[in-house]
Amino acid sequence: MDNILRYLEEHRERFIEELREYVSIPSVSAQSRHRRDMARASEWVADHCRRIGLEVTLHETPGNPVVVATTRRDGRRGPPHYLIYGHYDVQPPEPLELWRTPPFEPVVRGDDLCGRGASDNKGQHFAHLKAVEAYLATGTEPPCEITFLLEGEEEVGSEHLPRFLDEKRDMLTGEGVVISDTGMPGPDHPALTYSLRGVAACEVHLTGPNRDLHSGIFGGAVDNPAMVLCQMLGALRAPDGSVAVPGFHDGIEPLEESERRALSRLPESAEALRRDLEVGALFGEEGYTFIEQRGARPTLEINGLTSGYQGEGSKTIIPSRASAKLTCRLVPHQDPARVLDALRRRLESLRPPSVRLEFVPGHVGDAYRTDPAGPRVRAALEALRRAFGREPVCLRDGGSIPIVNDFKRVLGMDTLLLGLGLPDDNTHSPNEKFSLHAFRCGMAMSAWLWQELAALQE
Repeated sequence: MDNILRYLEEHRERFIEELREYVSIPSVSAQSRHRRDMARASEWVADHCRRIGLEVTLHETPGNPVVVATTRRDGRRGPPHYLIYGHYDVQPPEPLELWRTPPFEPVVRGDDLCGRGASDNKGQHFAHLKAVEAYLATGTEPPCEITFLLEGEEEVGSEHLPRFLDEKRDMLTGEGVVISDTGMPGPDHPALTYSLRGVAACEVHLTGPNRDLHSGIFGGAVDNPAMVLCQMLGALRAPDGSVAVPGFHDGIEPLEESERRALSRLPESAEALRRDLEVGALFGEEGYTFIEQRGARPTLEINGLTSGYQGEGSKTIIPSRASAKLTCRLVPHQDPARVLDALRRRLESLRPPSVRLEFVPGHVGDAYRTDPAGPRVRAALEALRRAFGREPVCLRDGGSIPIVNDFKRVLGMDTLLLGLGLPDDNTHSPNEKFSLHAFRCGMAMSAWLWQELAALQE
């Protein structure tokens, strides 16, 4: 391990420059104008994997390519095999005017690399690539066989990956999956995430009159779809902060007191979060702490609202249409399909006869939970402890990585979630960044991880 850790330290500046190049590719999967950039990103990471000594195959799908890079040779099976999952696609950077520097011209500011995708997820899986490079470059045989699975559709629901897993299960199946696409409470608090929320997305479209109308001539006689939509959406939140949709909470198991005690010890402060976000107060479901609200309770959020005139000055109209994009974050034992059906029925019950409703279901994913006391979890916690020099914590994460359930269903493998993101990394927001301290420690964590996991087989 001395040679490996020394290699990671000696080549640190080169690694940062390589990551800057990777982040500069605008691989935005949600926007069709970036289709060529998606292909370019897949080719870049495939070429990089080849350069560090991995065997690489680039698999076309009906969507974006999947990169598979492995330490295995000629398909042989020897030491325990683990899969590392990551994604090279990124969120749209808009609104561009809020970025301090252009999103795809990454810069180092202090001890952070700033750019879209730096934390979510290019920097996080790149740390694992560098750890494997350190093994291979120093002539050290990795104690585990390691296969990277890097896709380009995570930010749009991983539509084609489950089929890919099914078709390629023989080359992918092993002891478990490792993912660094979550977070930790702070730079001195490395974390393992044992639970993720699921997701259920949809769009709601209301149509009133067959054209925009003069609000002076028709106002008061014709209903306004934008006003109706606001009223309907407002009725989805109960006074206590819970989701006011009959059937939404079906199947949810209460948090155990032991788990609540463990979550209460996490080094996070509601007041610090409030100050960081510059809001007058936090808001959430009554009866739960802000940590529980963010990671252990379901929610319904409006992600976007569209209606009427948005240009400079005023235009006095009653808009013909109004629409909203919604997502629900779900906890274990909630069924995404049932949640969307309950939401559709609730909206139908709220719709007045003056408008027509179109409900468009979107991507879904189940919540995920693994045993926080399992042997592989203990091995991963030891790797975190060695790399960060701090006692790691176990936590629930409010985000969603739907593919972890497919790894379990298709490949029969549980997932270790070893996130390197920080709360202020601004993932999905302007001015995304990735802590270079987390990058350095993440590389060391990955290097130690294979030692700790291999020891389980002895």
